[in-house]
Amino acid sequence: RRGGSTVSLPAVVVTAAEGATEALRLAAGRRLLLLSAEGAGGFLGPRGWRALVAHIAAHAPGACFEDALCCGDAPGHALAALRAGCRIVVLDAAAPAFPAVAEAARGGGATLLPARPPALDLRVLDLRRDAARAHFLRWLAAHPP
Repeated sequence: RRGGSTVSLPAVVVTAAEGATEALRLAAGRRLLLLSAEGAGGFLGPRGWRALVAHIAAHAPGACFEDALCCGDAPGHALAALRAGCRIVVLDAAAPAFPAVAEAARGGGATLLPARPPALDLRVLDLRRDAARAHFLRWLAAHPP
């Protein structure tokens, strides 16, 4: 489910296309949320994130996923992400400008999350290894569609 301030998809933290494309392959058509690293809206920027997501999509044809860019507590980065076409953005609810950014997101049909959703961190899993693939599949099975 998507809308307002929630996304009900199993989330995986991605920083590289290889891990994300392998996770999508292993998910076998199951929809995932590709979540950026913490604060990536600042150091990677929305253009860098959009380029990474486009690269993943090109290397995982037919894969089912949404993507979310984490902007930490920086409302300016969140607004830039919305302007760049990010459909799901994470901004710490404690940020003073959160209500204004939430209104901008709603106006543009995007989702603003007030906190990072729980996620499996692919930065610490090498999905080329049998044990990591088994761990990922167990994790995915624990998150029913």
